[in-house]
Parts: sequence; structure tokens; C-alpha cells
Amino acid sequence: MKIDMKLVYKGITQLFMVGCICVLLANLQIITNTSSRLHDDYNDVQNCDVALVLGTSKMMRSGSMNQYFKLRMDAAYELYEHQKVKHFLLSGDNSVVGYDEPQDMKDYLVSLGVPASCITLDYAGFRTFDSVIRAKKVFGQSKLIVVSQKQHNQRALFLCDHFDIEAEAFNAKNPNVSIRQQVREVMAKSKAVLDAYFLFTQPKFLGEEVEIIV
Repeated sequence: MKIDMKLVYKGITQLFMVGCICVLLANLQIITNTSSRLHDDYNDVQNCDVALVLGTSKMMRSGSMNQYFKLRMDAAYELYEHQKVKHFLLSGDNSVVGYDEPQDMKDYLVSLGVPASCITLDYAGFRTFDSVIRAKKVFGQSKLIVVSQKQHNQRALFLCDHFDIEAEAFNAKNPNVSIRQQVREVMAKSKAVLDAYFLFTQPKFLGEEVEIIV
């Protein structure tokens, strides 16, 4: 049977266009629904017992400190310094020996003056989806301030909404963002919508509940 390549190309093009539209709609939904709860000024943030700080690597491959990490931790400390939060849930990746995002975050905040007693570590925050759902199901938090860069916070707030967590976000300052990182975030927002509404994704680990005492 002879294959009509024009029809094949047309079908591929149509699928590509549908995919692009879906990606666009997913991003618009997240950006629109979270815009009123994203804050650049700590004065606009309502007081909350616990802040969920989302993890990232401390060091770059070049050996210099990751500015996303530094600015994110500085933003978290700013909330504590101005008594907007009492406790931090630091959620990040610790899946590889010698790589410990939560501990690095804790060490940095302690060096700034945050008491270790005001910090709880989540070692299984392998991605934002896991960090958010574990904040509720493992650490018992139904109200949070999320701390990360703005684009990341948008996605985190969308997931908080999906899992019935009352949340707003404090935006850490953004270092120079590359086109590659912008594209990555666009796709990550689309994946968040798929995880929430279509794939019914579950976190990699849940485990026993951990009480946060504020």
C-alpha cells in the first residue's frame, strides 16, 4: 500500500499545532490563576507559620555558587528576619550520595542566623510536584508561603491549589535567565498540568508523617 506522505506530513503538522496550543493554554492557566498571590515585597506577604523553600543545587559545574540557590535562600531569610514566617520546610533532592540540597539550604540559613530548631528537612523533594504534595501529606501543612523564583512559584502555587493547600508565594530575585531555562519552565508548567489532571501522578516517596512544631 502506497503511503501518501503529504497526508503524513499534514497529520504531523496538525498534531504539532495541537500540542503547541495545549502547552500555551496550560501556561496561561497557571500564570493567570496565580498572579495575585505572587509577591516581590515581603510587606505584601501575609504572616504564616511555615514557608516551603524549594530546593536547587548550591554549586554550579564551574565551581561557583548557583545564584538561584543564593537568591532563594536570601529571600527565605528575609521573610524570617521580618517575622513573616516562624519555620522553614526545606525540600530538595538527596537521592545521590554526596548531593544534599536540603542540608545545603539548612547550612546557609543557619549561617545567616536562623536557628536550626526552626528548620525541618524534606530529603525527598525530588521535584516540585513531590515537594508540594509531601508538604501536606507527610508534613501536615495546609497553609504555606512558597519561596522560589517567580516562574517556579507560579507552578508551585498551581500544585498547591490542586492539593487544597492555601498558599501564596514570595519571589526570590531572578538571576539572568537563559532562553533554555525559559523553555524548560514552559514545558515544566505543561507537565504539572498533565501530572495533576491527566496522569494522576504520585510522589516517588511518601512515608511516615512528620510533625512540624512551630
